[in-house]
Amino acid sequence: MTKLSGKVGHQIVRFGGNGVGQILAAAAVALLFRLFSGPGPALFPDDEEEELLPVENGGLFETDEGTPALGKVYPVTIRWAGISCSVIDKSNKSARFLLKDVSGEAKPGRLLAIMGASGSGKTTLLNVLAGQLAASPRLHLSGLLEINGRPKSNKSYKFAYIRQEDLFFSQLTVRETLSLAAELQLPNISSAEEREEFVNNLLSRLGLVSCADTNVGDAKVRGISGGEKKRLSLACELIASPSVIFADEPTTGLDAFQAEKVMETLRQLAQDGHTVICSIHQPRSSVYYKFDDIVLLTDGALVYAGPARDEPLAHFSKFGYSCPDHTNPAEFLADLISIDFSSSESECTSRKRIDSLVESFLQQTSPILYATPLIKSEKLKTVMRSTKKGIIIQKKGWWRQFCLLLKRAWKQASRDGPTNKVRTRMSVASAIIFGSIFWRMGKSQSSIQDRMGLLQLAAVNTAMAALTKTVGVFPKERTIVDRERSKGSYALGPYLLSKLLAEIPIGAAFPLMFGTILYPMAGLNPSLSRFVKFCGIATVESFAASAMGLTVGAMVPTTEAAMALGPSLMTVFIVFGGSYINADNTPVIFQWIPRVSLIRWAFQGLCINEFKDLQFEHEHSFDLQNGEQALERLSLGSRLIRETVIAESRILLLFYITSYLLLKKNKPKYQILEPLPFPFDKSEPWPKLEDIEIDDAKKSLQESPPSDDEAEMKLQQSEEPFSSTLDQIQPFVLEGGAE
Repeated sequence: MTKLSGKVGHQIVRFGGNGVGQILAAAAVALLFRLFSGPGPALFPDDEEEELLPVENGGLFETDEGTPALGKVYPVTIRWAGISCSVIDKSNKSARFLLKDVSGEAKPGRLLAIMGASGSGKTTLLNVLAGQLAASPRLHLSGLLEINGRPKSNKSYKFAYIRQEDLFFSQLTVRETLSLAAELQLPNISSAEEREEFVNNLLSRLGLVSCADTNVGDAKVRGISGGEKKRLSLACELIASPSVIFADEPTTGLDAFQAEKVMETLRQLAQDGHTVICSIHQPRSSVYYKFDDIVLLTDGALVYAGPARDEPLAHFSKFGYSCPDHTNPAEFLADLISIDFSSSESECTSRKRIDSLVESFLQQTSPILYATPLIKSEKLKTVMRSTKKGIIIQKKGWWRQFCLLLKRAWKQASRDGPTNKVRTRMSVASAIIFGSIFWRMGKSQSSIQDRMGLLQLAAVNTAMAALTKTVGVFPKERTIVDRERSKGSYALGPYLLSKLLAEIPIGAAFPLMFGTILYPMAGLNPSLSRFVKFCGIATVESFAASAMGLTVGAMVPTTEAAMALGPSLMTVFIVFGGSYINADNTPVIFQWIPRVSLIRWAFQGLCINEFKDLQFEHEHSFDLQNGEQALERLSLGSRLIRETVIAESRILLLFYITSYLLLKKNKPKYQILEPLPFPFDKSEPWPKLEDIEIDDAKKSLQESPPSDDEAEMKLQQSEEPFSSTLDQIQPFVLEGGAE
């Protein structure tokens, strides 16, 4: 293998020429060798059995036949205490707290909702619990987070994260999306019948049977509804049978009926044993009563954490805030913990009310976190070994990943009717317009300038069409790929290679269409071989522009930024494209730009193809008599078409290697949870939230007082916040409530 790769590398280096070309070719050989021979994504290291939590196959149980069984997950309890998150303002260097000393817990089999007004810190807390808070040097995150009584690590358990925006490959059906996800994430299912049964069970469980064969769709093509997309997101995440499910405002953008259906699905998942945590803004009453536990936040501070339904109402009624009859409890709670900015007086009153509620709840809870030792049984060790076995199978599936991704990429590219129709119309329209302007150019002296202008326009049009299509699509696709790669579904190498190969037929069709119409209309060199070379140069340039679009999409985070950066870079390449400034007159500091300008190389190849051996009409001695003289004026007299193809191929390879490295480097990075500066006492169990009462402090002091004087003093201290709170209470009327 080494001998063979060495021979191939030597041939490619010879093909690449000297200097920079040899270095680039050698780097390409090394990268391709790594892509084809490297292992697939590894979910966990093989030597960390003692460090991992005893997750049964990552939350995925198996039947006796080895087929994954839905609905069986390993229970996970999440506890957090003292979670604080602050961000430093760049302008005045002051810190703004997003979360302030937040504590709570989430249990398996229960649906926990994080509620609060806009900007209260719901999504921030959810991201902290899921380990998905984007890293920033201006952020500071601290607190304690434990999973089943042990410190959380990235490999502790399998979890699903449902984001507000549901992104999928729009041209795939619901069934195809789930089938592909099952094939990538469950390599131990080799039978097509077993995989089909598994997917059908998921479709039935999530209520997606009616739309199983419908394209997912997007903003351009009508597909499934918003509620169905949300349930499809859940289905894709449930393939790996996660122990914990995080959902960031799953009802956003849905009508009341669809929102209730989605929340009912989450409730059923909780009843199946999952730990479900979701953030939600202001649910309807029927949705509110589906929650088992709630966490109320206001301006990053904790107002209440505990059982849902009637318990929060009873809790706040003790302070004089009663929910009116026939009123949505969620609306009552939202109004109670929101600041009224209608006037300075109302703002001051609402702030005092909220501060007193926050202080009152803090007095009732004691943020003591404990660590429960986990006993590893032989069964759990067996499951861990089976997990490793499954991971090893996935590591060997590079070719399998490539085939699956190639199939998906081809379906996405070939079925994208709206985009392909627009590109077809633009190619035909551009060819007709340019052909009409440069109609039947003769061989007069003035036609020399016309030919050069037409060839420059052809090179620019071909490159810009391919670039804008790629930068308009790839940033969104990159988000999907990052999400799938974070789950270990596949490696980056097979994805990029499959995307390149799948788009070759579709990408080549448009420059060929453009050249077929333009060439005879403009009356270019009437030779079949020249026509074939014209279309070939335009096609290679189109592929290089698409590769440039991938690099731009990998550099910036959003589609808008890519659409701004891509054409700007292309404008620089156009300036040094060979028509506006002669290559010999390029300033020294800019001489590297023409070498990487795909416009310049395409223009050079098209000019050589058109002007070589072409004779012009001439009347004076200073007139240009043939095409070789025209090429000399462009400093292209000694150039060959082969050099153009090699240079365009190098540029294509350079952009693909750069895209690979950028995607590797720009993986999502998440903020690290720093430990609290003071130690927590782990010798005592954390009090259960559902057992918390106002008089708990009194009761505990009365049962075991260290001394009469100390007990009386502590009792008075514990009563002070509540008495002061009651003194500050002013009548609170829920707007729109029943009288």
